[in-house]
Amino acid sequence: MARLRARGNRWCVLAWAVLALAACLALPAGLGHLRGAVPELPGSSSARAAALVVRGMPRLGTEQLVLAFDSPTLRAGEGPYRRAVTATARAMAAAPGVGQVLTVPDTPGVDPRHAYLIFGARGDADARQRLLPVWRATADHATATATGGRVTVALTGGTPVFTALRDADLRDLRYVEAVTVPAALLLLVLGLGSAGAALVPLVAAGLGVLVSAGSLAALTFLLPVDSMALTVATTVGFGLGLDYTLLVLLHYRRHRDHGLAPRAAADRARATAGRAVLWCAAAVLVTSAALLTVPLGFVRTMALATGLSTVVTAAVATTALPAVLPRLDRLPAWGRVRRGRPQRGRWERWAEHMMRRPWPYLLGAVAVLALAAVPAGDLRLGLRMDRTAIAHSAAGAGLARLERDGLADIALIALPHRAGTDPVDTTTLVDALHADPRVTTVGAVDNGRDLTVVTVTDRLPVDSPGARRLVHDIRSLATRTLPPGQPVYTGGPAATLADFVGALRSALWQVGALALAGSLLVMLVAFRSLLVPVKALAMNALSTAAAFGLLASLTRNTAGTVNLAVPLLALTIVFGLSLDYEVFLVHRITAHYRADGDCRRAVARGLSETARPITLAAATMAVVFAGLMATHRQDFRQAGFLVATAVLLDVTLIRLVVVPALMRLLGHRNWWLPRPLRRLLPPFPAAALPPQRPAPPAPVATSPAHPQGDPL
Repeated sequence: MARLRARGNRWCVLAWAVLALAACLALPAGLGHLRGAVPELPGSSSARAAALVVRGMPRLGTEQLVLAFDSPTLRAGEGPYRRAVTATARAMAAAPGVGQVLTVPDTPGVDPRHAYLIFGARGDADARQRLLPVWRATADHATATATGGRVTVALTGGTPVFTALRDADLRDLRYVEAVTVPAALLLLVLGLGSAGAALVPLVAAGLGVLVSAGSLAALTFLLPVDSMALTVATTVGFGLGLDYTLLVLLHYRRHRDHGLAPRAAADRARATAGRAVLWCAAAVLVTSAALLTVPLGFVRTMALATGLSTVVTAAVATTALPAVLPRLDRLPAWGRVRRGRPQRGRWERWAEHMMRRPWPYLLGAVAVLALAAVPAGDLRLGLRMDRTAIAHSAAGAGLARLERDGLADIALIALPHRAGTDPVDTTTLVDALHADPRVTTVGAVDNGRDLTVVTVTDRLPVDSPGARRLVHDIRSLATRTLPPGQPVYTGGPAATLADFVGALRSALWQVGALALAGSLLVMLVAFRSLLVPVKALAMNALSTAAAFGLLASLTRNTAGTVNLAVPLLALTIVFGLSLDYEVFLVHRITAHYRADGDCRRAVARGLSETARPITLAAATMAVVFAGLMATHRQDFRQAGFLVATAVLLDVTLIRLVVVPALMRLLGHRNWWLPRPLRRLLPPFPAAALPPQRPAPPAPVATSPAHPQGDPL
C-alpha cells in the first residue's frame, strides 16, 4: 500500500467520492426501513407460543395491540363514548393486517374515562411496522369523527412502543452529532494547534461515518436493521475514525519534520501508522465478531454495525487520507492557535521519570483501579423499556395509561392437543390464576381443533422483575395443574422479554470468553510475544471492571438497573478500543526494541512518541461517547458513560502508567515466545521498524537484548 503512486491515489480519491455519493443517496431511503430493536428469540417458549397461536387461531394475529381511549369530559359508559369505541372497532376490523377486534370488559380499578380495544396484528415485525401508520390513522379518524374530538385514542403495544423508541433514537442521534462534532473540533484544535490541522481528521472521520451509515442503510433492504445499530455504527465509526486518522496525520507531520517530501512522508505514514491502524482494526473486529455467536437478531446487527464501521474507518485512514495529505500539506498552517508545534520534552521527562520509579506508580495505579472496580459486584442487570424517551408519544401515553389501570400485560398460554380430542381442561389453572393478586383477568378459549389458549391480563409492567417472576410462576403453575405431559408454551410481551433477558444473561460469559481468546490471538501475531498479550488482556479487564464499578455507583442512586446490552457492548467495543491504545503504544516500543535491543530505552522512546496521539485520540473518543449521555435513552446514557470512563481510565492509568511500568520491570522478558509458537508465527515485519537515527544514551545499563524474542 505504501508504494501506491500518484495515479493510484487519484483513483483512490475518486472511489471514495463515489462511495460518499452513494451513501448520501442510500441514507434517506434506508432510514425509512429502520425498525425498532424488537426483542425476539427464535425457538424460545414465547416464540413457539406465538407460532402456535398464529397457526391455530390466526385471527388473534402475530401480536396483540391495544387501542387506549381517553376523554377529559366523557365517561366510558356515556353514549358518545360508546359510539366512538364501536365506530373505531368497526373501522379497525376492515383495516389491512387486522384480525379479531375485542373489547376489554369492565375491570375494577380502571379509570372511568378510559376504555380499551384489543386487536390481532398480522404479519412479521417489518410488515406490522409498515402498517402501523395505517392503523393509527384509521383509529384516529374513526374516533374523532364519532365524537368531534372529545375522545382520543392511542395505539400501543410492542410494535408501536419500539417504533416510538426508534424515532426517539433518530432524533437523539441528530442532537448528539450537533453536540459532539463541535466539541471534538475544539479539542482537536487545541491538541493539534490549528483549525486546519483539526479539520483533516474530523472530515476523514466524517467520511467514514457517512459511508458506513450509508452502507448500513442500504442493508435495511436485505436485513432487519434497527435504530440502535445505526447509533452504534455512527458513534463507533466517528470515534475510531478520529483515532485512526489522528495516528496517520501525526506520523505524516513527524516525517515532514524530518525533512521528507510530502509524497514520501505520506507513503511512510501509510507504511508505519497504517500497519498499526490495521492491527487495531483487527482487534476491534475480533472482539465485535464474538457478538455474532449470540442467537439474537439485534445483537448480531450491532456486531455487523461495529464491524462495518471499523472496516470503513480503517480503510479511510489507510487509503483516502494518505492520498490527499500531500495536497493538504499547507492546511495545518491555517487558523493556528499557538506558535510552533508542541515538543515531546514533557513526555520524554515523564517517560524517564517512570523508568526510574516504576514500582510506586504501578502499585498506585492498580490500587486505584481495584478500588473503583469493587462496586461492580453490585451491578444490577436487566432490560427496561425507556419510558422517558417515549413519554410524549402516543404509544408511550397509551402504555402509561394501561399500566395505571392494571392492564399492563397480556400473556397467552398456548396448549396444543391432538386434533379431534377434547379441549385441554384448564379449570384448575384458571382458578389458581384468578386467585393471584397480580392477575386482573383470565379467560380460556379453544379453536375446536387442536389448540387451547388461556389469556391472562396482569398488573405488572412487562419489563419489570416482577413480570419475569410472574411468567416463571405461570409456567410452573401450568406444569403442576394441567394434565401430565401437556405441552405448555407461554407468550406475550412479558414472556418474550423474559426469554430475551435469559438469553442475554447466558451470552455474557460466552461473548467475554470469545473476545478474550480472539484478542489474545491477534496480539500474539502482532507482537510475537506471549507476555505482552496476557498483560494487555489483564489490564483491559481491570480497566473495564473499574468502569463497571463506577457505573454501578452511579446507577445505584439513579436508574437502578443497567441494560443488559451495555455489558455486551463493553465486552466488545470497550475491549476493542483498549486494544487500540495497546497496539499504538506497544507497537512503537516493540519496533524500537527490535531495532536496538534496549528495553528501557525502547519503553521510554515508545511512550514519549505515542503519549501525545494516545491522549488526544482518547480525549476525542471520550467526547464522542460522552455525547450519548445527552440523549433521552437510559441505555445510551449508560453506554456513553461506561465507554467514556473506560477510555479515560485506560489511557491515563493503564497506557501511560501501568503498561510502561510493567514493561520496564519485565525487561526483555516482554518478548519471550515459546519455541513452538516462534515457528508457527510470522516474523516481525521489517517495515514496522523505526527510521534509524542516533539514540540518546541510556542512563543505566540494561539487560542483554534478545532481538528475535528467544526464550530465556
